[in-house]
Amino acid sequence: MDIILITTVIASLFLLIGVAEPLADRMRVPFTVILALLGVAIATAALFLLRTDLTNALNPMAEAILDLPIRSNVFLYVFLPTLLFQATLGMNLRRMLDDWVPILVLAVVAVVVATFTVGYALSMVSALPLAACLLVGAIVSTTDPSAVVSNFRSISAPQRLSRIIEGESLLNDAAAIALFGLFMGFVMLGVPDPDLGQALAQFPVLIFGGALAGWFAARIAVWLMALFARFELAQISVSVALPYLAYIGAEQMIGASGVIAVVAAGLTLNLTGPSRLAPQSWANLREVWGLLAHWAGALIFVLAALFIPRLLEEARPSDFALIVVVIVAAIAARVVILFGLLPLLTLLRASPPVDRPYRAAILWGGLRGAVTLALALAVTESARVPLEVKRVVGILATGFTLFTLIVQGSSLRWVIAKLGLDRLSPIDDALSRQVVAVALQTVREDVARTTENYELSRETVRSEAKRFGERLDEAVKQAEESADLLDRDRITLGLIALAGHERDTILDRVRDRTISARMAEQVLADAERLIESARQGGRSGYQRAAKRSVTYGRAFRAAVFLHNRLKLSVPLSRMTADRFEYLLSQRLILRDLDTFIDGRIRRIHGRRVADLLQELLARRIELVETALEGLRLQYPGYAEELERRFIRRTALRLEEREYAAMRDDGLIGAEVYTTLAQELVQRRAAAETRPPLDIAPQRSDLVRQLPLFADLDDATLRQLGRAFQTVYANADDILIRKDNAAKRVFFIATGAVELQVAGQTWRLGPGEMFGQMAILMQKPRRALVRAIAPSTLLVLDEDRFRRLLKRSDSLQQAVRASAEKRGIAPERLMPDLKMPDLKAAKPPSTTAD
Repeated sequence: MDIILITTVIASLFLLIGVAEPLADRMRVPFTVILALLGVAIATAALFLLRTDLTNALNPMAEAILDLPIRSNVFLYVFLPTLLFQATLGMNLRRMLDDWVPILVLAVVAVVVATFTVGYALSMVSALPLAACLLVGAIVSTTDPSAVVSNFRSISAPQRLSRIIEGESLLNDAAAIALFGLFMGFVMLGVPDPDLGQALAQFPVLIFGGALAGWFAARIAVWLMALFARFELAQISVSVALPYLAYIGAEQMIGASGVIAVVAAGLTLNLTGPSRLAPQSWANLREVWGLLAHWAGALIFVLAALFIPRLLEEARPSDFALIVVVIVAAIAARVVILFGLLPLLTLLRASPPVDRPYRAAILWGGLRGAVTLALALAVTESARVPLEVKRVVGILATGFTLFTLIVQGSSLRWVIAKLGLDRLSPIDDALSRQVVAVALQTVREDVARTTENYELSRETVRSEAKRFGERLDEAVKQAEESADLLDRDRITLGLIALAGHERDTILDRVRDRTISARMAEQVLADAERLIESARQGGRSGYQRAAKRSVTYGRAFRAAVFLHNRLKLSVPLSRMTADRFEYLLSQRLILRDLDTFIDGRIRRIHGRRVADLLQELLARRIELVETALEGLRLQYPGYAEELERRFIRRTALRLEEREYAAMRDDGLIGAEVYTTLAQELVQRRAAAETRPPLDIAPQRSDLVRQLPLFADLDDATLRQLGRAFQTVYANADDILIRKDNAAKRVFFIATGAVELQVAGQTWRLGPGEMFGQMAILMQKPRRALVRAIAPSTLLVLDEDRFRRLLKRSDSLQQAVRASAEKRGIAPERLMPDLKMPDLKAAKPPSTTAD
C-alpha cells in the first residue's frame, strides 16, 4: 500500500479523534460511543464506495481504509498495554483497597459466572459445540477499560462508584483473556466438550505467573529510573518500555497472562514511583501517559469499529436471536453477582456494603468495546477455527458490543440521573454553598488589594464593591442558615472542609519538598480517607480515620514477628523509619490547621463548631505526639536526624526560590542559573537520602529507661534487652483476657493501658507493669487489660521474671506495693524473698494486675 495513503489515513484518524471529543460533549453522549459510530460510518462508506459504480475517484482512499495492516495482535500487544498501564498509574490504590472485595468479585467471579452462563445458554439454543459457546462467553464477559473509565469520568459519577467499576474493568480483562486462551485452544484442537476442571486448574498459574512477571519487570524499571534521576526524558522512556516488555515477557517466555503482568507492573510503579522519583518528574510522567492513553483509547475504538460492518456482513436472522440470548444471559449473570453474591458477602461481613443504586449503575455500566472486538478478530483470523464458528463468534461478539455501546453507553447518563447519583446529597449541597462563601471572601480580599495597587477610580470601585458585597452576603447567609441542616451536619461540613484543607496543605508541602515523595502518597491517602469518612460517618467517622492513621497495621506487626522470631530486622527497620517520618509529616501538617479553623470555618459555621473542630484537632495532635514520643523513647536521636534532614531540604527549597527570583529579575543569566540549579540537584539528592535506622541495640536502651530496672548493672540490662520481646498495641487492643493462663509479665515502655478487676478500674502508664500477680499467685488471670493509646510493651516470660525479681530490689518494691494496694499479703506472693521495708523506700511506680 502507498505510504502516502497510509499516512493520510492515520492523520485523518487523529483529526477525527480531535473532532469527536467536542462533538460528544455537545451531544451529551460518551466519547467512546461517538468514536465507535464514526468508525462504523467510515467503514460502511468505504465498502459502499468500492461496490458502487457511481465513482472510482475515492476508491484508493477506501481501499487504504479497509486494507490498513491492523490485526487482532495490534490491539492486544500495542493498544491494550497502554490503556491498562495508564489506568493503573492514575488509580488511588490505597483507597481502592477499601473496596478490594467487590472489585475482585466483579473482576474474577463475575467473569467466570458470565462465561459459563453465556456458554451454556448458547449451547442449549444453537448448534455450536460447547467449547465454542464457552469461547463466546469468555469474549463477551470482559468490560473494556477505555470505554468504562472514560464514560464514568465524563459523567462525574460518585468517586466510590468510579473506583469499583474502574478496578473491575482493569482486572477482569486478565481473567477473561485467560479464559479466552483456554477455550480458544480447545476450539482449535477440535475438542467439542472440554475438561473444565483442567481448564480452571490452569487459571491460577496464568494469574500468579503474570503478577510475578509484572512485579519483577517494574522493580527493574524503577531501579533504572532512580539511576537516571537527572534525566527526566530517560525516565519516561523506561516507563514506556515497561508495559510492553512485561506483556511480551509474560506471554512468550513463561506462558502467563500478559494483561496481569501489565497491571502488576503499573501497580508496582504506582506504589514505588512517587518515593523514587522527583515530584515534578512523576507528575510529568503521568501526563505523558495520559496523552498516550487518550490516543490509544481513541484509536483502538475507531480501528476496531472499522471491522464491524465486515463482521456483520454475513449475519442471518437467526443470528440476531442468538445475540439476544447472549445479551440476556450476560445481564442475568451480572444480576446474580451484583444483587445476590455481593449482598450475601455483606451479610457475612466479608465485604463493605455497596448501595443498591451503585449496584444498578454497575450493572448498566459494564460496557464492552475494542477488547471484545479484538478477541473476536483473533478468532476470525485463525485458520484452525472452523468457518461456521468464525462467522458466529464474530457476529455475536460484534452485536453484543454494539448493544452495550449504543444502548447502554448512550443511556448511562440517564440511568445515573434516574438513580439519583448525579445529584448532590444535602451534605454535599451545603458543602458547595460553603465553598462558594469561603471562596468569595478570599476573592474580596484579593480584589481589594488589586484595586489599591492599580489606583482605580473610587466610583467604579465603590459600585463594583457594593455589587460583589451583596453576592457575598447572600452566599454567607445561605451557608449559615441552611434550614435543612442539623447541628451534626454542620459539624460534618466543617470536618470535610478541614480535611480538604489538610489535603491541599499536603499538596503544597509536597510541591515545596517539605514532605518527601516517599511519604506523599500515604499522607494524601489518609487525608482523602478523612474526607470520605467524615462524609459518611460524621464526627465518629472522622475520629476513626484519624485513629487509624497512627495505629500499628498488620504489615508492621508482621515485621515485628519477623524481627522477634526469625531475626529479620530489615522490614521492621524500614517500616519504623517510615513511621517516624510519617508522624513528623503529620505533625507538621496538623499544626498548620488552627489558622484555617479560626479564619475560615469560624466565619461560616460559628464559634461552637469551630471550637469543637479545634478540640478534635487537638486530640489528633495528641495522638500523633503520643505515638511520636513512643518512638523517640525507643530510638533516641533518630527523630532529630529526620528533623535535621527536613531543615536541610527546606533551606535548599528557599535557595532554589532565590535563584529563580534572581533569574526573573535579570540579576543572573540563564547560564549561571543552570549551573546553580545543577549544583542544587546534587545537594538535594544527598538531602533526600533518609538516615538509616539501626533497631538492633534499641531494646536495651528502652529497658534502661524504665525506673523498675534502675538498680541493675549494665551487663544485666543487656541480657534483659535480649530476653524481652517487644509488643506494639493499638488503642482498644485486648492484651490480657480473664481466666487465661498466666505466662508473661508486661512492662509499659510507652503508651497506657486500663485494667478491669472485680468492678474496679486502674490505669497504668510508662514505667509500670501488669500481669505479675497471677504468675506469683499461680492462679488464672482475673483482670481484663486493654490498651487505651498506641503502646509499646516489653514482655518477659515467667521464668525470666522470677529470676529478675530475686535480683532487683526496686522490682520487689513495686510488686509489694501492688499487692498491698490490692489487699494481698506479700508473703502469699514471694515467701522465700526478703522484701525491703516500703516505709523506708518509696516504690518507683504503682502497678496492678
